[in-house]
Amino acid sequence: MKNEKVIPGLILVGIGTLFLLDNYNVIDFHWSNLWHFWPVFLIMGGVNLVLANNKAIWATTLKIVVIILCFGVLIFGRAKSHWYNFDNYNFHYNDNDDDDDDDDNDDHGKNGIVKIEGSSTFSEPFDAAVLAAKLNVSGGGTVYKLQDTTNNLFTATTRELYNRYEYTKTMEGTTPVFNLRMKKNSGGHFEIDSEKGNRAEIKLNVKPEWEVNVDAGATELDFDLSPYKIRNLTINGGAASFHVKLGQPLATTEVEVKTGVSEVEIKVPANAACRITSDSGLSSSEFEGFAKRDDNTYETAGFDAAKTKILIHMKGGLSDFKVVKY
Repeated sequence: MKNEKVIPGLILVGIGTLFLLDNYNVIDFHWSNLWHFWPVFLIMGGVNLVLANNKAIWATTLKIVVIILCFGVLIFGRAKSHWYNFDNYNFHYNDNDDDDDDDDNDDHGKNGIVKIEGSSTFSEPFDAAVLAAKLNVSGGGTVYKLQDTTNNLFTATTRELYNRYEYTKTMEGTTPVFNLRMKKNSGGHFEIDSEKGNRAEIKLNVKPEWEVNVDAGATELDFDLSPYKIRNLTINGGAASFHVKLGQPLATTEVEVKTGVSEVEIKVPANAACRITSDSGLSSSEFEGFAKRDDNTYETAGFDAAKTKILIHMKGGLSDFKVVKY
């Protein structure tokens, strides 16, 4: 093997080993480290470029040592929290204030950063004429939970630190569209913490057919969609953790997942016909109980003859994909 191919090869071997060891629980890898420590890839690439034309043994040895150290940082490093110590700061409570100008001006105070803390409840009453509805969820630095149903058409209860959620309702013909968005945090201070940080607990009514769209960056999402009639589910994410549980499909239930560096787990009923199409790049995948049809397609037994089906399309750069039966 030519010397210039050694380093890229070692990097690919390192990434593959990282996925393999984590999949078999040999190490407990924190995928958020890829987000926090991404500059190590610049270091590895930079050292390789500087010493690209140096064929000496010491140069090759140095490049290998740098790669080992960088992967050590990825595996064993722990990113420090970027939270400020609020003991010396004033606090401001924001109780569902809809004035965006006031909200934007509350970011700083005379004593420094001011924490905006509050909570909001958004809801829409049930309408028996609504046969289909759409939920759009967007924004990062937060936790999204959907675990319970509601007698309303839609309900969301939020807890807010620093930035705020925005809620709007629009119509697409006769279909109501509920939009829940976490405003961009211009200060750059957030922490995904289900106990202390930004959090939205969402509840839906079980009677309509639902289309659910999630577009989020650094996010923790836990959606139990098993009680609902899900027509479409779309997930676009960056460095995030997505856990979704699906119920019995409609004639066709389509799921599309596009992620960067994320952990994605989708649960499907054991008796449901399901096909997975995967374009995973350098991502790892685990589809236990699915038969491999070709390089990118996996199916449950009897898929072609089934009357109702779940179609899952997964695409990612450096993610951990898992589809499990329950």
